[in-house]
Amino acid sequence: MSEKVFNVLFLCTGNSARSIMAEAILNRDMNDSFTAYSAGSHPKGFVDPTVLGLLSKLNYSTAGLRSKSWEEFTGPGAPELDFVFTVCDNAAGETCPAWPGQPMTAHWGVPDPAAFTGSEVEKAAFCGEVMRMLTNRLNVFTALPIRLLDKLTLQQRLDDIGKTAG
Repeated sequence: MSEKVFNVLFLCTGNSARSIMAEAILNRDMNDSFTAYSAGSHPKGFVDPTVLGLLSKLNYSTAGLRSKSWEEFTGPGAPELDFVFTVCDNAAGETCPAWPGQPMTAHWGVPDPAAFTGSEVEKAAFCGEVMRMLTNRLNVFTALPIRLLDKLTLQQRLDDIGKTAG
């Protein structure tokens, strides 16, 4: 019998940078126990070109990555979610829809590469730093003995991950 695959949704307002990066990282680098998705409350409709460039440069698949509404994850046919993580402060303050599966939630805010101002070289370096922060948090998350922790302890660990400096 195979073990359950946990569905994880990363939320950001625009779904053009941070949540896209988290989706790509979890789907490629973490173990086969997770399937990642991303969405936004007010999606921009495109993925930040610097983020796409960084992901491509680091050999992440960008196929299928797109800016989409969180509404795609609330209706019939949506995956049953186990975890929902906000990665921007704006999304954390919004009233989220009712998610199928009654997922555990936490806020893991990181700086926004899409809002960064500076040269292309500086923006690429900034994107790399945000990606490092997300990778570190996802490494801690995927190392948790999720199936062995009671809900209260797991919630505390998820909240603690979001408080790390990255």
